[in-house]
Amino acid sequence: MKKSLLATALTASLLLSGSAAAADYVIDTEGAHASIQFKVSHLGYSFVAGRFNDFKGDFSFDADKVSDAKVNVTINTSSVDSNHAERDKHLRSPDFLNTGKFPQATFVSTSVVDEGDGAFILNGDFTLNGVTKPIAIKANTIGEGQDPWGGYRVGFTGTTEFAMKDYGIKMDLGPASSHVSLDLVVEGIRK
Repeated sequence: MKKSLLATALTASLLLSGSAAAADYVIDTEGAHASIQFKVSHLGYSFVAGRFNDFKGDFSFDADKVSDAKVNVTINTSSVDSNHAERDKHLRSPDFLNTGKFPQATFVSTSVVDEGDGAFILNGDFTLNGVTKPIAIKANTIGEGQDPWGGYRVGFTGTTEFAMKDYGIKMDLGPASSHVSLDLVVEGIRK
């Protein structure tokens, strides 16, 4: 009976450890090892590029069960930075981000599609300018492992695009400037 009880306990602990293999991470914004950059065509002649300097988030990830990943990100929209003070003031206005009324944008994952070889599609609800819509992010795992300070890290890149009008942004600079491209770099530190 003792052997049977011990075998049952070992089997249960192995099953539990397998299902709990996903680790929780905090996005390393403090060390500036993560970024959210945007790009919008300027009238079809060039691009306006910028970033959000203030955001935070966390995620759960297991390379063996990518489809179980979960992600939450909050962006301080007033931290928009296009390297031009007057333009940034306009981007914060009701014409674009309306940061006085909607100071945060959020992304909450809803599902992940594992495409193999470190590639996946991260689906989620993106809230911007008070509007929530589903969005898909094409993502790739960069790598994971121990860092020199005794921690464990994992990193990803991602890209997505959305139409400004879908998020209630009424400023119309013509068809060439109707979409925003986002480039994401995320490095997480295991909690």
